Amino acid sequence: MQVEDGSLPVIRALEDINFHLRRGDRLGLLGHNGSGKSTLLRVLAGVYAPTIGSIKVNGTLSSMLSISTGINYDATGKENIYLLGVIAGCSRKQIDSVFDEICEFSELGEYIYLPLKVYSSGMVMRLAFSVATSIHRDILLMDEWLSVGDKEFSEKAGNRLSKMLDDAKIFVLASHNETLIRKNCNMILHLDGGKITLLENC
Repeated sequence: MQVEDGSLPVIRALEDINFHLRRGDRLGLLGHNGSGKSTLLRVLAGVYAPTIGSIKVNGTLSSMLSISTGINYDATGKENIYLLGVIAGCSRKQIDSVFDEICEFSELGEYIYLPLKVYSSGMVMRLAFSVATSIHRDILLMDEWLSVGDKEFSEKAGNRLSKMLDDAKIFVLASHNETLIRKNCNMILHLDGGKITLLENC
C-alpha cells in the first residue's frame, strides 16, 4: 500500500506481472488470501483494465469467476438462460442452439418456466452452472473448482468441467488447493503481495 501526494492510499493489487501462455497450457494460480489470484483472473477476463502494460488475448474466452452474476430472481428460468447467455457474450441464435441442452442438464423440468424466486439455492446454482458450461470458448478462466448441487449432480458437473478443461486450448485456475492445481495444471504461478514469486512447470 502506498500513499501518493499525501492523499488517499493506493493499493497495488498486482505489480510486475508478466507471462505468456500457449495452446495446451494449464496454468494454476497459488497464493494465500490477498495474494492477487482473483484480481489477476479478473484482469485476464477484462473485468479490470491494467493501469500499466497490456494484455493480448487470441481466441474466445469464458470466465467462470462468479457464475451467478446477472441472475434476475423475478424472471423465469428460461428468461435467465437468455439473460446469462447475453451477459456471456452470446447471440440469441447461439443461446437457442444450446437451450434444450441447458434445460436437460439442469434437470429442472417444468421449473424452467417459473420465476427463480421459487427456486431453492441449489436449483439456482444448477441453472447458472448449466448455462455457464454450455458456452464453449478457447480460453477458460476459473476461480476455484466449482461444486454444485447434490452428490449425483455434483459428480455430473465435475465430469462436465473436466471435459471443458480437456476441450479448452488454455485453462487458468486459481485455488488454495495445491493438490487440485498439480492434478489439473502443467504450470504453477505462485503469487504473494500481488507479485510473482515463482513460475514452475509441473
